[in-house]
Amino acid sequence: MNLTERLAALVRVVGPVRFSEFMERALYDDDGGFYASGGVAGRRGDFLTSPEVGPLFGAVLARAIDTWWSELGSPAAFTVVDAGAGPGTLARAVLAAQPAVLTTGALRYVTVERADAQRANHPAGVRARADLPDDPFVGVIVANELLDNIAFDVAVFDGGWRCAHVDERDGRLVEVLAPMPDDLAALAALLPPSAPHGARAPLALGAVRWLREARQLVTQGRIVVIDYGADTATLVGRPWRDWLRTFRGHERGQHPLLEVGAQDITADVPFDQLATVAHPDAVRSQTAFLAAHGIGDLVEEGRRIWTERAHLGDLAALRARSRRRESDALTDPDGLGGFTVAEWARI
Repeated sequence: MNLTERLAALVRVVGPVRFSEFMERALYDDDGGFYASGGVAGRRGDFLTSPEVGPLFGAVLARAIDTWWSELGSPAAFTVVDAGAGPGTLARAVLAAQPAVLTTGALRYVTVERADAQRANHPAGVRARADLPDDPFVGVIVANELLDNIAFDVAVFDGGWRCAHVDERDGRLVEVLAPMPDDLAALAALLPPSAPHGARAPLALGAVRWLREARQLVTQGRIVVIDYGADTATLVGRPWRDWLRTFRGHERGQHPLLEVGAQDITADVPFDQLATVAHPDAVRSQTAFLAAHGIGDLVEEGRRIWTERAHLGDLAALRARSRRRESDALTDPDGLGGFTVAEWARI
C-alpha cells in the first residue's frame, strides 16, 4: 500500500486524525514520507532556502557566531546547533568561512536532521544527530526554515473555531472539522473572536514545544529562528493557500491531502504563538539581521577580490563576483530578505 492507502486504513480503524498527525506522517513516515523519499532543499531538489542561494549566507552567519561567542567572553567550549540542517549546506558554508571560534578549537558544531538520507551527507567535522542534544550547553541554536516544517494543526472558522481533522471517504483523504482539543486552547486564544466562514490559521503547537525544549538546552547564548511568518490574526485574514503551501520540484504543489508523501507541506510561522513560551529579545527582518552582521563588508570584499583577480578568471574570483548576486537575493524585501529573524538570548 502507498502512504495514502495506509493513512486511509488508519483512520478507518482509529477515526479522523488531526492535521498535525497527518502532516507528520506525510513528511516523515519512514516508508513513503516526503523526506524519507528524497525530498530535499537545493537547486536539484524541491525548494531553495537561503544557504542554497550560495555560500554568502553561511559566511555572514559565521561572523554572527563569532560575535555571539565574543559576547560570552569567548568560552573554551561553544556549541552551535544547526537545527533542521537538511543536506548540510549551511554547515559546509559556515565551516568554510573559518570563524575564529573554529580556528581556536572552541567550536562544537552539531547538525540536527530527522531524515537519515540527508544526515548521511553532512560534512566531516560536525556531530550529526536526528534530534536536539541531550544535555544543556553554552552556545547557539540556529533554526533556519525549520519551524515552518514542524507539523502544525489548522483552525477553521465555522460559526466558531474548530480543528481540522483528516478522514477518508472511499479511499480518499478528506477534511472534517471537530471541536478544538484542550492542548490547543492556549494558542486558539490568539485567534480573533470572529472571522469569515472558512477562515483558517495554523496552530503551531509543535513549534512552540520545540522552542520550549531549545530554551531549556541553552544555558548561555541564544536561540535564533529564521523563517517566513506573521502573527495569527494576520494569517486568518489571508487566503489559506497563501500561508499553507506545498512544493515539489521548485513548483507549488497540490492540495495538502493529495499526492501524500510526494510534496512538501509548510506554513508561515505564527510568531506570536512562539511568544507564548517567551517574548523574543530581538525581532527584525533577514535583511536587517544580515546587515548587522556584515553582509555589506563581505560584498565589498568580494568586489575587491574580483577587481584584483578578474583577469585570472579563477574560482576565487568567480565566487567573489557572485556575492553581489547572492546578497541581492538574500536581502530582497519581497523574498528571503522579508523573512523574520527572532532571537531569544540567555547572556
